[in-house]
Amino acid sequence: MKTKYTEYRNLDLTKIGKDIQSYWKEHNTFEKSLELTKGKAPYIFYEGPPSANGIPGIHHVMARTIKDIFCRYKTMKGFYVSRKAGWDTHGLPIEIGVEKKLGITKEDIGKKISIEDYNKECRSEVMKYKDLWDELTVQMGYWLNLDDPYITYENKYIDRYGIFSAGFMKKAFFTRATLSSHIHPQPEQALVHTSLISPGHIKTVKDNTVVAQFKVINDARSDFLFKDLFGDVYFLAWTTTPWTLPSNTGLAVGKDIIYLLIKTYNPYTFREQNGHYGQRSASPVPA
Repeated sequence: MKTKYTEYRNLDLTKIGKDIQSYWKEHNTFEKSLELTKGKAPYIFYEGPPSANGIPGIHHVMARTIKDIFCRYKTMKGFYVSRKAGWDTHGLPIEIGVEKKLGITKEDIGKKISIEDYNKECRSEVMKYKDLWDELTVQMGYWLNLDDPYITYENKYIDRYGIFSAGFMKKAFFTRATLSSHIHPQPEQALVHTSLISPGHIKTVKDNTVVAQFKVINDARSDFLFKDLFGDVYFLAWTTTPWTLPSNTGLAVGKDIIYLLIKTYNPYTFREQNGHYGQRSASPVPA
């Protein structure tokens, strides 16, 4: 039996893409790939997830193409790849946007607007561009189960995350550490990177830099350097991020860097002291 193939005399990638999509839709190709591998070894895949409160861009197409390659490859190798979609419904940028839209502040919640209505407005805002995301998913041929996504604001997701975290804590997989974080002054909430770079949330300002002093501990390891010196010796480190100093745990120095010992005065106490700084590279950097 001979197989007939469509002959394309003029390359029209847009038409080819639409033809393939129509074929997949007509023959339920994605669904059949799941039927053929049902019961086989699973390859677990959960989408990103993206945030539907922003419009998708070309970088999302690139990242999703790479993810799709792995899922298709594993499917071809006989694995069952269900490809669960998901939505990241991060809170603070949405809350700020809703409050600006409604002309309210955090203090007005429960007074001018009920908590239920406020949450409803936030849920609506966070899924603002879901239709565009679904359309892009289909257009780029990204096979994904959009009918049963996990959504981070749903209680069942939050409950499962709590159970998962509790299990990690019992097995001592979590460690306590000190770190610095930007804080939003109004809700007194930590800001993640995506919050900081959101349009309208930041502005350029001038700020001071800090030269921090790290006192050298005189012990067996440093006596050969400082045994003939009198007084305290400090390493000087310049930083443009002074808010990280409270969580600082060490100082990065280099064995191939030439350091200079300078007798000067302490800019805070105005007393004489000795200090080291790197000559062939930038000053030591707080770790």
